[in-house]
Amino acid sequence: MPKLCCLGLGVTALALADRLLRDGWSVAGTCRSETKAADLRKRGIEAIVPAGPWALPDATTHLLSSIPPDESGDPGLALAGSAIAAHPGLSWIGYLSATSVYGDQQGGWVNEATPATPSGPRGQQRLNAERAWQALSPSAHIFRLAGLYGAGRSALDTVRAGRAQRIDKPGIVFSRIHTDDVATILAASIARPNPGAIYNVADDEPAGPAEVIEYACRLLKVEPPPLIPFDQATLSPMAQSFYADSKRVANQRIKDQLGVSLAYPTYREGLRALLDKCPPHPASPP
Repeated sequence: MPKLCCLGLGVTALALADRLLRDGWSVAGTCRSETKAADLRKRGIEAIVPAGPWALPDATTHLLSSIPPDESGDPGLALAGSAIAAHPGLSWIGYLSATSVYGDQQGGWVNEATPATPSGPRGQQRLNAERAWQALSPSAHIFRLAGLYGAGRSALDTVRAGRAQRIDKPGIVFSRIHTDDVATILAASIARPNPGAIYNVADDEPAGPAEVIEYACRLLKVEPPPLIPFDQATLSPMAQSFYADSKRVANQRIKDQLGVSLAYPTYREGLRALLDKCPPHPASPP
């Protein structure tokens, strides 16, 4: 029986884990609290809260790391790098990176051949982590994720929570990807491994953030918030960093090499599907 081990069991890793469990796989992984570990075990996942350097389960055949790097490096490699290097029989390794490695392209298109030129510390940390994984295992697959959204983390949720802002910054454009489509892409790579490959993980239509908020408001049948000039908006440091880069992320490689057909090729299909799964309560404010 194939076994996936996940370093980090966040929303993306869980989307893949649930899919593989349905296909008869065994899944193990790490998380940060015993409470979450207990919940994961109820889903059939062998969840562990490591107290220090950690050895992979003996039967592990596939490995996915989704833990983001920080100033001190990649926590996944600190946790299990030595064990991964010594572990026999890994037929696939995947590392989830981000399109922030491309930096600011002033709205231009990037593909996997575009030089990585991060414009901020978070993008540089991602690039450093990619290189560390490639050095550990030249066969590792790198997945550069665009802005991730899905159940509980979309423009619909932002509008419903009353936190939506339509920020006016001319020329700003982002790419996005639905969590379910990420799981499809990872499963396709597992089925068609290409050691050392790098893949952009993005949908077909980059768009400005104000446009997406406006569409979410239309779906929820509420008035969109007014446009706010960027220099007058209240944004966290992380949100400000997203607005520092503008680029369109090409995704042809996942189609040509992995045969992927996206369930949600644009944010419109993705948001409509999320609304159908969780429509607004008629007695609740948006």
